[in-house]
Amino acid sequence: MEVARSKRGIVLYQRKYTLDLLEETGFLGAKPASTPMEYNNLHSQSGTPLTDDSSYRRLIGKLLYLTNTRPDISYDVGALSQFLCSPSDLHYKAATRILRYLKNSPGKGIFFPAENTTTIQGYSDSDWAKCIDTRKSITGWCFFLGNALISWKSKK
Repeated sequence: MEVARSKRGIVLYQRKYTLDLLEETGFLGAKPASTPMEYNNLHSQSGTPLTDDSSYRRLIGKLLYLTNTRPDISYDVGALSQFLCSPSDLHYKAATRILRYLKNSPGKGIFFPAENTTTIQGYSDSDWAKCIDTRKSITGWCFFLGNALISWKSKK
């Protein structure tokens, strides 16, 4: 994890880790994507099962580590991590879309301003019975202290 300090505040980011991940997976020269995932309803039976699922598991694990400073991908990585036991080619394609999104801004991170208010704001959203496999709801929330994002989560 990298830390950049200035008079305006502190930024936590993982630029080197992101670039190393893109180089390792061969996506350093890939065309960037503007969103981390296309709107589609992946489920356990979508696509053709992968013959070797170790590369998918390794990629999702590395993306999970990256969510420490990239809340913008945490929902999508969490959604793809539910397919670790039997990933398909479509799941892997969705994971590579996240890599292409990271290519768009590898140095993005979390900013904590030096001057901030102590006002707490929270936002939440739910999608009832969204999961095709289990028909469970998906909920997400985030909390800000002033302008600084301090907590976020999405769960089924």
